Amino acid sequence: MADANKPITIERHDAVALVTLERPDAYNALNRALSQSLVEAFDELAGNSEVHAVVLTGAGKAFCAGVDLKELTANPGVLKDGGMGTSSPMVRALRDCGKPVLGAINGPAVTGGFELALACDFLYASPHARFADTHARVGLLPGWGLSQKLGRLIGINRAREASLTGNFISAEQAEAWGLVNKICTPDSLITEAVDAAQQIAESNPDTIKAMRSLMNDGDLLSLGEALELEGSRGIAYLEHADFSQMENRLQALRSRSQKR
Repeated sequence: MADANKPITIERHDAVALVTLERPDAYNALNRALSQSLVEAFDELAGNSEVHAVVLTGAGKAFCAGVDLKELTANPGVLKDGGMGTSSPMVRALRDCGKPVLGAINGPAVTGGFELALACDFLYASPHARFADTHARVGLLPGWGLSQKLGRLIGINRAREASLTGNFISAEQAEAWGLVNKICTPDSLITEAVDAAQQIAESNPDTIKAMRSLMNDGDLLSLGEALELEGSRGIAYLEHADFSQMENRLQALRSRSQKR
């Protein structure tokens, strides 16, 4: 059951954790309590060696409606004091958890909720999912990465149109543009997202963590710099690689491919 004072639920599916935002009556808008609970949940999962991947979704009809404007109006400082930028606790919690985070976008992801979706490693979506950046319409600038990440994912001209108009991007358009990896039926979204996360969890967790970090860090660099980064980290990783287990892992991979 959701706790009004800690509006996050965490369910375990073997090595996968399903994290659900639990403010459905407020379309999972990010107030202080929900934001803090989200940070605490990912900090907890970061230290849990039994969890190898995470699925993030929202309860009810929305994924996340963004920052709770009622709370923001009453307390404009809620986004200040470290609440914005790359050092934001929420951004940092998802980035530094060390586990791949698959967003299961069940409904609208708006403004701050769109940024939360973009903080995930990749996205599955229901046909009910819609994405909108309404920062300009409400008179704010993004602070959790949207202005830089969106253009890299869907192209700068599409990102400009989305952010400057504030219009919605449908699930179908998001998939066509490469923002969403897969559209699932509403009933199968969580099952398919958890299944994909479980496939990730089958791989070596240390390698997954290193691969995720390499891809995320390389995304901030030029291609040439990123290739140099891959080379240096790849060579360093070889020093600790367990070659004795590789044949067993390849055999398990062959067995899995024959079953699918």
